Amino acid sequence: MLKKSLSLLLLLFSLISVNAEERHFDFVVAQDGSGDFTTVQEAINAVPDFRKANRTNILIKKGNYKEKLIIPECKINLTLVGEDGAVITYDDYASKPNRFGEEKSTSGSASCYIYAPDFVAENLTFENSSGPVGQAVACFVSGDRAVFRKCRFLGCQDTLYTYGYPTRQYYEDCYIEGTVDFIFGKATAVFNRCDIHSKGNGYVTAPATPEGSAYGYVFHDCNLTADEGVEGVALSRPWRPFAQAIYINCRLGGHIHPEGWNNWGKESNEQTVNYAEYNSSGEGANPEARVPYSKQLTDPTPYSISKVLAGDDNWNPLDK
Repeated sequence: MLKKSLSLLLLLFSLISVNAEERHFDFVVAQDGSGDFTTVQEAINAVPDFRKANRTNILIKKGNYKEKLIIPECKINLTLVGEDGAVITYDDYASKPNRFGEEKSTSGSASCYIYAPDFVAENLTFENSSGPVGQAVACFVSGDRAVFRKCRFLGCQDTLYTYGYPTRQYYEDCYIEGTVDFIFGKATAVFNRCDIHSKGNGYVTAPATPEGSAYGYVFHDCNLTADEGVEGVALSRPWRPFAQAIYINCRLGGHIHPEGWNNWGKESNEQTVNYAEYNSSGEGANPEARVPYSKQLTDPTPYSISKVLAGDDNWNPLDK
């Protein structure tokens, strides 16, 4: 009898806990109709424009949400939290015709567009499901001070477009996969403790860091892996001449080419890029074989997370 009473109490407590957790959110999205909305876009549209007094928190329940999601600039201070198995997915790609018969282009291929500043996503999957058909973006990030924690970015070529400039983006404990240039763009971005997975031979990053930018991409304590048989992968190639990519305390799999870096077929890029490593480990760590225009750092402190992302407002996502 006592065991039965305890079990009932535990069940009641768990139900109260779940309800209390859901009440923490301003909106709940659920495909089965049990929430406030059945699509993520409906929930985004319901957020008051330029809500400055408080952050708007949205829970996305488990499910594949096939929608081309747009978070406009007016939806500031927004947090999306996914249950395990919450996926935002679409299947556009660059050469796919739009309604006028024109190619959608790389920018037009994204499954999710984030223009608003101070955006946070946790435990969400962003997917472009079109497969190996050329450029096909899973997530297009343009807003400043964007934070992604425990998120997954799935695709092939051009998976994650760090579009905005001058913007700062922070990725923590995320999984990012792709084939060619699958992390690319102009933004200053830090990747902290992320898993970076190559699904095919190609290039991990293609920064377009503008001339005069203090920073580009910085990877801290990341793990670079690959599908079986993948080899000759470069850590980066410069989409623009002043590209920056720094790897600090990262573990590099054997798929990384001994030379490490690529100049995108332009020797002039070798004079302008900032490509460097500090304390790389794993089979792909080979400082003696690296291209001469890359560097092996002796001091990583200039590339600390707080320094890279500080900007003019001293933003530090680690304080959140």
